[in-house]
Amino acid sequence: MQSKVLIADDHPLFRAAMRQALEEIVGDNIVEASTFDETHLALHNDDSIELVFLDIHMPGNEGLTGLSAIRTSFPDVLVVIVSAEDAPVLIRKAIDLGASGFIPKSTPLTVIAEAVNEVLEGEQWLPEGLEDELSHHQDSHEAAFAERLASLTPHQFKVLKMLSDGLLNKQIAYELDISESTVKQHVSAVLKKLQVINRTKAGVLFRQLTGSD
Repeated sequence: MQSKVLIADDHPLFRAAMRQALEEIVGDNIVEASTFDETHLALHNDDSIELVFLDIHMPGNEGLTGLSAIRTSFPDVLVVIVSAEDAPVLIRKAIDLGASGFIPKSTPLTVIAEAVNEVLEGEQWLPEGLEDELSHHQDSHEAAFAERLASLTPHQFKVLKMLSDGLLNKQIAYELDISESTVKQHVSAVLKKLQVINRTKAGVLFRQLTGSD
């Protein structure tokens, strides 16, 4: 059975180019989404999707927040970041957060096809010659925080995202339709798992790592 792939990007021309690069590998097993909400819904409704190509600037996605959300809610799904940005610091953070690869949008279609094959075989794919440069941007504190972030449940991740946006417990309770006491329990669990002393610190570290400032 061929792998099913989701192309999550708000630019129709890029989605068409990606589809062209993928069709020889996965055939017609391609789904498209133009917003992060559509992406999340597609993953929720179709558990046969194995690989997502995620644009970090699509509507509803702030920086690497979408990557982190997918890895938390759908840990078995592979995620490859596609972006017009290719700063080593950004790529390093994406890898720390669990991305299986990072493809700059300037990458030729033939190389994208090679990248897809590698990722589907369980390899991690990065632009050629970048491994050495990334080692200079290694941040052990960020890597450790990313690892702890991956331990959050989907509900805990939502609470963290909201508190990083500055929402109060009662606002989070309203948004998630849960009690304030349940929010407090979630916040307490989040702080414990992330090993931080307060919600402000948790929010700051989250925004720094995901680039959602």
